[in-house]
Amino acid sequence: MALLDRRTLLVVCRAIFFVSLASLMCASARCATHATAAIATIPSEVRSTHFLVTINGHRTPVMHAAAGYYLLNFDLAGPAEISVTAADAHFWDGGVEVQPLRLGIRPLRRGPTIRFRLNGPTKLTIARPGDHFADAEMLFLFANEPDPPKITPQTPDIRYYAAGVHHESINAQSGDNIYLADGAVLFGSLNVWQVHDVHVFGHGTIIYDGPQNPGNDEGWMHKPDWHCIVMDKARNIEIDGITCIVRSRTWQIQMRDSEHVGYYNIKVIGGNPSDANQDGMDWLGGGDTTIRNSFFRASDDDFALEGNWDGYSQEAMLTPGHDVHNITIEDSIASTSISNTIRVNWPQKTFNSAHFLMRNMDVIHTGFGACKVPFAFFELWADPDGNGFHTDYRFENIRLEDWYSLFQIRQPNPKVRDISFTHIAAMDGPAMLPPTLKGDIAGVALADIPVVGDAANYVRVENHAAPPTYDRSAPDAQFDYSPGLLRPHHPVLFRAHAPSMQGRRFAWIFGDGTSAEGAVVHHAFPDAQGSLLDGSGNFRVLLHITNPDGSEMWGAQPVVIAQRALPALAPSDEAAPATSTSVRTIDIPAEGGYTFTLLAAQSATLSIDNSPPVHSPKMRPQVCGATGYAVQATRISAALAAGTHRVLIERAPGGNLADALSGAAGPPQLIWQGPGIATQTVPGQALP
Repeated sequence: MALLDRRTLLVVCRAIFFVSLASLMCASARCATHATAAIATIPSEVRSTHFLVTINGHRTPVMHAAAGYYLLNFDLAGPAEISVTAADAHFWDGGVEVQPLRLGIRPLRRGPTIRFRLNGPTKLTIARPGDHFADAEMLFLFANEPDPPKITPQTPDIRYYAAGVHHESINAQSGDNIYLADGAVLFGSLNVWQVHDVHVFGHGTIIYDGPQNPGNDEGWMHKPDWHCIVMDKARNIEIDGITCIVRSRTWQIQMRDSEHVGYYNIKVIGGNPSDANQDGMDWLGGGDTTIRNSFFRASDDDFALEGNWDGYSQEAMLTPGHDVHNITIEDSIASTSISNTIRVNWPQKTFNSAHFLMRNMDVIHTGFGACKVPFAFFELWADPDGNGFHTDYRFENIRLEDWYSLFQIRQPNPKVRDISFTHIAAMDGPAMLPPTLKGDIAGVALADIPVVGDAANYVRVENHAAPPTYDRSAPDAQFDYSPGLLRPHHPVLFRAHAPSMQGRRFAWIFGDGTSAEGAVVHHAFPDAQGSLLDGSGNFRVLLHITNPDGSEMWGAQPVVIAQRALPALAPSDEAAPATSTSVRTIDIPAEGGYTFTLLAAQSATLSIDNSPPVHSPKMRPQVCGATGYAVQATRISAALAAGTHRVLIERAPGGNLADALSGAAGPPQLIWQGPGIATQTVPGQALP
């Protein structure tokens, strides 16, 4: 049967299944609140009680994936009540972060247990606030739509892998239909080597734990049984539903000169506490690839376009690679502990690429720091000796959460053309570093992107690159809210701004687990704990606008809820304390909630007036020979009365806050947001 026919059959079967299931469910009084959840038994070889998850009353351990990562796959045909209990009774003491933020999930917490509701199939990352690097402890919940019914070991023309553990690789043959049942765990690789018309589906898991030396970079080698999924000159391949886990120092999915490939609802997780090279998906030539409704967590670039890769020798680097073309990644989630979301090229390498589209993406973590150049959501790095023509890259409706820089495009020769960024939303704070254009670059178009300060001067332009164009007519999702001190249980007025309200849909996510619709809404926050249950009072409020043409825009602002406002300083208190390293006196124009963010490459504490200080995150060393530490954000929120206030910055002994990061960072910045104040640098003299 042709690949298209198989997929059509699966869609029909799935539709019949859901119609039948809905009829059965709605015959019950619990139809509106609960749904059938199928949870496969987790084999003892990978079972863990680090977290216990309860789904509609059914309790289960989780699967240990890699490093400090844990996951649970289950089938869900509707809403579900979820609870997660950590083995450590104090695990959630510092707060809880459930991502993507657009889902608006803020759990209820009681000791080691958190509870929340899912409205249907989705993909979640649950962790403690800021715990998203290689040494993180993270739980991934993957609620899948149920598999099509009646796939059994007796189904004709199916290679069937039953629930349980299998110690073998799958070597696909042309025409194969390969099914991994719920609960199937295969230790090995999926090798799709010089074959065509292959379909791999089901909700089983492949775990690759290969022989690579963790101290050497051997993961780039292109050969069978060296990656979770490897393709070589493959055609007409479709992979649906499976989970791919990598524990060793190797790339997760590697494709060489393969085309007409589709990935749907796949989950790809790689973890390495040493932040070793462990890409998510690499194209070594080829293309014509669609990735949809999928999840990637890598310990390096999530997606890399490279043309070829045969090692680090001078000869291998200078060998021209094959073109990469026609890639679409949409409706998916990307996360990495280090490096970029998308990387194109590498210094000294030569290849061409064209027609890349990424849209409707949640980018919940990008790498912090640099590998010679700063990491970014999109990095095209061929500087100083790379070569190639790269054109027609489009990024639309991208939601950035923990992120470092929007783009770093550095191509000396011959050229980069026609790159567009449209409706890019910063869901939780500013970038650590501004974007850069360097070299033979032209045709970069920006519309509705997050900036700090003046958009016209935000992008660094170097080495004769053409400045980007800004579409001033592109609408964005802006809103304002009630002035003054905002207290728990008191209604706050939210008002959306748009060039025209006609035909637009406005949806609000308040960061406290609730939502509303309409251009103007009232909402009362339940407490002053903040969206992350960290006691900050900072609620990340999101506005989602759907335009008449179906395009989307997102806006985000921190809204500070507090019982009282810190009073302004008396004239006698305005002098700096003798023990302070750096003091910024700020005139607050109106009473309300303000958020200050210090961006610096050194440990520091931040406080306002006499409030308790907030400490910077653990400093992260850079990689690939880049010296120094990554820039990180230290953030504090407070309700302030109008008048003069003091922001105090205390740095660690023996350092200088103004140290540069291999020329990439520059001096620290103090950024603020507040009522009527867009994200911008605090006015006044530069920080010492």
